[in-house]
Amino acid sequence: MRTAERPRPAPARPGKGRSLLLAAEDYTSVDIETTGLSPRYSSIIELGAVKVRGGQPVDQVSLLVDPGFSIPAEITALTGITDDMLWTAPPLCDVLPYFLDFVGGDVIVGHNVHFDVNFLYDKALSIGLPPVSNDFVDTMRLSRKLFPQYGRHRLADLAERFGVMPETAHRALADCYTAAACYERMKPLLAAGTAGIIL
Repeated sequence: MRTAERPRPAPARPGKGRSLLLAAEDYTSVDIETTGLSPRYSSIIELGAVKVRGGQPVDQVSLLVDPGFSIPAEITALTGITDDMLWTAPPLCDVLPYFLDFVGGDVIVGHNVHFDVNFLYDKALSIGLPPVSNDFVDTMRLSRKLFPQYGRHRLADLAERFGVMPETAHRALADCYTAAACYERMKPLLAAGTAGIIL
């Protein structure tokens, strides 16, 4: 007896870009700092992006964002970003359009970049912008695929593995440069036949 096929649930974020396993020459490395883990309940406090062409950084943007409230002490301890630094910063509605225009239609590269893309997607919708639909490459997923023998795949672990010396950690622009440098080290390891979508 034939049973009815169950309808597939609608995607949580319609139009969100695809997660790719790709050795891109041109891309934008993106990182954000936030007040928490949930796009619904947390706010962006820093946006960073590094535009890469032919494997080389050619432009950058770094923006602090006033969330409209005091940030948690643990976030200041992690990032070094303080309330004093944010009181004179513009709100997200003023800076996110410029930031997304800078990224343009590029493939986005970043570490655990699902987190960043989800935040950008949800916050863009919340201020009346189109959803973020850029395809993206996650250096954490890429590391797990290329180096399954390692148990840890944090950005700091990749930086140590590849001899990348970040200026600092948990600041958006510095993490963009670190992620891009680690990505450039991993690109030659991608066999031609593996480029495509990670399902």
